[in-house]
Amino acid sequence: MEQEIKAEFESSGFSVDDDDQILQKCLTYCINYKLSPSDLVSNWEIYYLNRQLNGLKLENAHMDGFLSYLQNEMKQKIIKEDSHLHVYSSDDIEMLLGDEGILNTPNSQYKKLHVDAYNSVSTPKSKDNLLSSKDTTDISSRITPFGQRISKFSSQFVFNSESVENRLSGQELNDMEDDIIRRVQTTERCNLQVHHLQPLSGCRFMYDRTKDRFNYLDNRIRKHANAFTSYGLYGEPSDATLASQKNTFAVGMVCCDGEGHLNEKSILMQGSTELSGGRRVRLDLQKLAHFSLFPGQVIGVEGHNPSGHCLIATNVIDYLPSSLDVDLPPAKKLAMDQDYQPTSSNDSRVLSLLIAAGPFTTTDNLLFEPLKELLAYASRRQPQLVILMGPFVDSDHPEIKRGTVNRVFDDIFHVEILRKLYDYTKYMGPSARVILLPSIRDAHHDFVFPQPAFDIRQPDDISHQIACLPNPGLFSANEITFGCCTIDVLKQLSGEEISRTSTDTMSGDRMGRLATHILGQRSYYPLYPPSLGVPLDLSLAPEALDIPLIPDILILPSDISPFVKALSHKENDAEAATKCMCVNPGRLAKGIGGGTFVELHYNSEPEKSNASIILI
Repeated sequence: MEQEIKAEFESSGFSVDDDDQILQKCLTYCINYKLSPSDLVSNWEIYYLNRQLNGLKLENAHMDGFLSYLQNEMKQKIIKEDSHLHVYSSDDIEMLLGDEGILNTPNSQYKKLHVDAYNSVSTPKSKDNLLSSKDTTDISSRITPFGQRISKFSSQFVFNSESVENRLSGQELNDMEDDIIRRVQTTERCNLQVHHLQPLSGCRFMYDRTKDRFNYLDNRIRKHANAFTSYGLYGEPSDATLASQKNTFAVGMVCCDGEGHLNEKSILMQGSTELSGGRRVRLDLQKLAHFSLFPGQVIGVEGHNPSGHCLIATNVIDYLPSSLDVDLPPAKKLAMDQDYQPTSSNDSRVLSLLIAAGPFTTTDNLLFEPLKELLAYASRRQPQLVILMGPFVDSDHPEIKRGTVNRVFDDIFHVEILRKLYDYTKYMGPSARVILLPSIRDAHHDFVFPQPAFDIRQPDDISHQIACLPNPGLFSANEITFGCCTIDVLKQLSGEEISRTSTDTMSGDRMGRLATHILGQRSYYPLYPPSLGVPLDLSLAPEALDIPLIPDILILPSDISPFVKALSHKENDAEAATKCMCVNPGRLAKGIGGGTFVELHYNSEPEKSNASIILI
């Protein structure tokens, strides 16, 4: 039958790799799902077109995704054939069980024990009544694939490994599953200041006009042109659309001549209304040894335009040449610690923190097990700050997309997220701080970008321990500045960037180069037009997208591989570069398994700091 399967693929124009494993897997799929070779190939063609795969060769790397597609198709077929199929909810189970629990099923046992165990271990409410986290792990391991994982809290990457201190040893990791989680010495409370809260909660959106977008883009071009002018090295910016045999300097925004992706023959530069009336001119980059461009990027170009139709570039400056860092007005600072007394600058710029980005539950359930494990780890390590970035109630979760959830999204957020955080902060005491940032994938929150902060009411006894920031957000902790944005801008820039690298430059770090563009453009989202699915509203609070100063730590969660990097942002050709740590913590949950988070110990500057990417 394997040869029949291979013949069917070849008759449809696909070639099969000379690997017996592929045909064996295809045969297994046919047997398990009762498919003929022709049915299997028909399903493959649909999967191939939906995923927009390249090439006509069937490779082993495609098989796992194809299996997931077949499983979903079979599930939908069963549901469609049985129109009277009822999806049971927790309310149905409680009705069957009654108040006395007549039917003592394993699932109900697990649910009760799991909740009780978590309330006692992950976020204990009492120091004298603690349950073994080992019992919790044993209960979870019998039910979910996440509980059956082997590598727990293993370090995947260490930044500045030679300076790592106070790390968990192997014995301490085992102690996390002892009968009693022992408290460590109480940490010092950190000073927290939020620098802006725009847009405000409850704001009206979806009212932006074409005029608002044009004015925002034109203001960006003029801001960069003024910065180049004040620097004085490149001369006064001029109109790039005018024919001239002399070398000129122009400032404009990169555009694409068409609706596709950028290529070297489709690059246009749009000038400001002040200098060129917003007209565009084609860019010729053949004389450049290296460049990195994307749509929406504002650049300075040295070159000449002999015909008036094409600007031949000899130099491209893709960063603001002079520092725009200024002190934020006190009115824009929201003090979270009125009684905080700052110490010396060297002592205060020290901070321990955990950084994690959603989803916070696996795709096979809504138990939020990864979040529980993260808070249990935080209870042991006791960082001064925990930064949690959305999505919290992920709109892409299978159960939410199918509409089989019997709870309101706000209830899921308050019960599964906020209650656990309340218990964590109560147990850890007043020194624990938590920051929450929303995501456009949060089903219970406003679908707009920039995005207002969550509007939550905290209990009086933990007031100001949980801070909600807008997306993007800018805040300071112990005089260390953080910039955060939950839009996957790195992945989107990666799909739109066009670059040429020279052999004599260190340009192999593509992710570092993309993150540097965020700093160089002084914008959390410099890409324009925005990627599909990004609800960009430039009438809401366009200043919220600006980066007024280079942060010490830039947090950009992404679906790409997690990393921690020290970025060198060049302010100009003469001055030393500004150091900034860029962190992509990855996703805390990936599919039905665990993902990653970052534990960071910052000490004045990136060279003295250390960070670890940890598998949950």
